Amino acid sequence: MIEVAVSLNPGLLKDLNQAGLLGLGDVHVAQKVSHLFGESDQRVHLALALAVRALREGSTCVEFDQLDQFRVAADPEATAAVADLPWPDLEPWLAAVASSAMVHTESAAVGDRPLRLIGRRLYLERYWQEESTVAEQLTARRQRSTDAPALPRVVTAAAELLTGDDLDQATAAIVGLFTGVSVIAGGPGTGKTYTVARVLAMMHRTATHRLSVALAAPTGKAAVRMDEALAGALASLPQDLAAQLVGLRASTIHRLLGWTPQSRHRFVHHGGNPLPHDVVVVDEASMVSVALMARLLDALRPTARLILVGDPHQLAPVEAGAVLADIVDAPAPRLPQLSAALNELGLPDSGTVAVLRRNHRSDATVAQVADAVLAADAEAVVELVGSGVPGVSFTENANDPALRRRVTSAALEMIRAARHGEVTAALAALGRHRVLCGHRHGDYGTDHWARTVEAWVNAELGADVDANPWYPGRPVMITQNSPEVGLFNGDAGVVIREAGQLRVHFDRGDHTQAVSPYLLDAVQTVQAMTVHKAQGSQFAEVSVILPPVESPLLTRELLYTAITRAEHGVHLIGSAASLRQAVLNRARRASGLSSRL
Repeated sequence: MIEVAVSLNPGLLKDLNQAGLLGLGDVHVAQKVSHLFGESDQRVHLALALAVRALREGSTCVEFDQLDQFRVAADPEATAAVADLPWPDLEPWLAAVASSAMVHTESAAVGDRPLRLIGRRLYLERYWQEESTVAEQLTARRQRSTDAPALPRVVTAAAELLTGDDLDQATAAIVGLFTGVSVIAGGPGTGKTYTVARVLAMMHRTATHRLSVALAAPTGKAAVRMDEALAGALASLPQDLAAQLVGLRASTIHRLLGWTPQSRHRFVHHGGNPLPHDVVVVDEASMVSVALMARLLDALRPTARLILVGDPHQLAPVEAGAVLADIVDAPAPRLPQLSAALNELGLPDSGTVAVLRRNHRSDATVAQVADAVLAADAEAVVELVGSGVPGVSFTENANDPALRRRVTSAALEMIRAARHGEVTAALAALGRHRVLCGHRHGDYGTDHWARTVEAWVNAELGADVDANPWYPGRPVMITQNSPEVGLFNGDAGVVIREAGQLRVHFDRGDHTQAVSPYLLDAVQTVQAMTVHKAQGSQFAEVSVILPPVESPLLTRELLYTAITRAEHGVHLIGSAASLRQAVLNRARRASGLSSRL
């Protein structure tokens, strides 16, 4: 039996910790739990440590037949390469894990063992249960017969409301009428929120009773953006329907469920006390973890409809799981009533997942580059960004004069407008350009690039630099939720001088929100930001600092998310090898959910 007091006894855990694969936290958990269960086999200790590591990196399980895909990096921003590691022989290793007192196998009843082995996937028991809840709920709800409207009512409503020429949007507006869980998947600019408005309008037109609708998103920032986008989409609906929907306000999923940390269920709403709503719409669903999705599904009424909206190709949630991507990757069930309605309307049978493909916002060249990235066509991406066509560019020179011109032009216009109290112009300049980085630290990170941009701007200003830390034209980002003033982590604004007073203004779509800078505690100057932080935001142009080729953060999802933040211009800075690697390297989150749907 191991001694818990000894941090690293000789053996597999020590070897793999020294190789950089396991952190000390992974090792400590494995040692502690193994001690409690009297487990002496080092191979089982290693399996448990890997399960902890997998969870830390966003996976819900360890896939034993994919261990060669592991990257050796204790720090997610480290740049160590894959090494030859002292893995045990696979089949005896699996047999040892299966026979351990710490492990349940297959579909054994819930018990007090910390691990669950399903085939060649090893889960921490809690995450097996969370994934099981999601899989069972999704399967049952997607196939359950909802209170589907009569086909003549659907045809009449469609003739009134679905008059556009985007067949994908029309299909998505029908799908939600006939299934308990539907998905509207699409990239930025494909009209997801416009389509949500059409879905809700179709539901209200075809319902036989007044519907209770809830809107939610994973973060406060995403909830605010959902409100802004939906307000614009409602303007194109008939007045009576717009009047029914105009009062809807999005909340975070936690707020919708009623977060109560001290309670047994952690939320007010759960299976024993479900949400009262007939319809729940979740925007930015790609950011929802498996644990939060399990709580949401459990809290829905049996007859409620859930509509998941998001881009499955974006970066996955910070926490474990990639639920939206798993749903979209799995075969979408075909439902007879849904198929009949789509056929009657001359629309393609999408099953319960509707994918929006037409980009109505970004310039064609930007959309073309994003499509090539998703197709994993590295040579097409390299050719497009190097072709000299307007709107996209690529350089290996981090001191590219064109980058400096883009950065300083937008910053100087923002400062000029802010000094003169021109709120609209200052906020427009804030959205003109943004430097995006995969890393936070080092030469490729936001810390370095924020200092670089600041130095460039100050050099242009010369003696006109304002020494006040709250200078007019300072771009700031909220780094902590402040619901008492209506601001959330990731919100960006500009300090503006108005009538001799300084206020920080935030764009809220059809209006601006002004807050005294002295009410803001958790803020930072945002001359550059991470791609992850930029999710949900749009800019006229972005300049993307590609991580080095050996970085574990250099993935297709990172590159796609960065590119799709831009409406009119994408400028990539890095090596050609990094660009190719990003296109070809898909982020892998181990999960069994897709195979269970």
